[in-house]
Amino acid sequence: MQNNERPRILCVDDEPNVLDGLARTLRSQYVVETATEGKVALDLLRTAEPFAVVMSDQRMPQMTGTQFLAHARAVAPASVRALLTGQADVESAIAAVNEGNVFRFLSKPCATDVLLKALDACCEQHRLITSEKVLLEQTLHGSIKALVDILSLVNPLAFGRATRVRQSVEQLMTHFHIRERWPVEVAAMLSQIGCVTLPAATLDKLYRSEPLNRAEQEMVDRMPAVAEKCLSNIPRIDAVREILRQSNRQFAQAKQRSDAALDKAIPWGARALKVALDYDLLESGENHSDHPIAIMRGRMGWYDPQILDVFAAMRGNPQDKGQMLELAIRDVRVGMTFGEDLKSGKGVLLIARGQEVTPALLERMRNFSSELAIREPVRMLLPIPAVAAKEPVPEVSHA
Repeated sequence: MQNNERPRILCVDDEPNVLDGLARTLRSQYVVETATEGKVALDLLRTAEPFAVVMSDQRMPQMTGTQFLAHARAVAPASVRALLTGQADVESAIAAVNEGNVFRFLSKPCATDVLLKALDACCEQHRLITSEKVLLEQTLHGSIKALVDILSLVNPLAFGRATRVRQSVEQLMTHFHIRERWPVEVAAMLSQIGCVTLPAATLDKLYRSEPLNRAEQEMVDRMPAVAEKCLSNIPRIDAVREILRQSNRQFAQAKQRSDAALDKAIPWGARALKVALDYDLLESGENHSDHPIAIMRGRMGWYDPQILDVFAAMRGNPQDKGQMLELAIRDVRVGMTFGEDLKSGKGVLLIARGQEVTPALLERMRNFSSELAIREPVRMLLPIPAVAAKEPVPEVSHA
């Protein structure tokens, strides 16, 4: 069996002889790495390939096994944890389960067959965890993307904005090294779903950042509630719903809290989404002489200043804007991005700028190019991969 087919296990014990014995016992079935103290093991969890199982001894001088596994849970939540101890007392067992969320609690000395059976159970649990993660990140993400692609054909104005906003938050997540990306991406894609309830004239005014009357503003204010109702029947997306629910809150309402309390009050994804949404709204407007970033900086307390500063730097970097080409419709390809609104000869919006060309969108454009008198050439953007920041901020695991 190749190394990449065998589960990876991290064994932690302050006695090198014990680790050597474990390695000899387990290497026929697992890829084994070892560490003699909790701090070294945590560094491995952060930098090495993911481990299916993390197994630790309880009695270690610098950090107990229970303490280490509690930290390991935060660093590598998908890794299944096991505790090996010679102190099989009730208090140790309770602490291990409650603090480290330990899946298996083994007493020393542990017979080889018992150890192998326990590790097999741990690996099966890890397989179930990762399978669920794939289901959420790929199946759900792909399904929602397909839904948004369909809705974009019906309402190109709103879902063109959703596409641009998603691209903006993806850039921010890359800069901030966000590990759990899918809830933020899905929230960005669904951020405009409430627009399906707006009259076309109201949506057009909103898109152009024109003043709304009282009735129109009330409809716009109800959009988050509409989105919440639409998503309430989809299971396992509580994080997405929370990001959308909080995305209109001002940063000043929670900035006095600690970092942990701030993330609970307004998740990072909601703060990033507010910056991206407001910028797109201002950039689309035709009545502002000031640059959108200048307007946003003048809104004291509205935005997370760290996110706004990074976003402003990105918008000012010509390398992030890509290469604009003027192409005949027959030369447009899947994966390109519309650099300007595509309208019919009568001025009807067909596809909003910022939308990525999908197979369905390309088919629609080609089918209606002659019937709707689409003007050629069309301006298409070839994105240039964003250049990594010279001094990236520390890795963030929350969304």
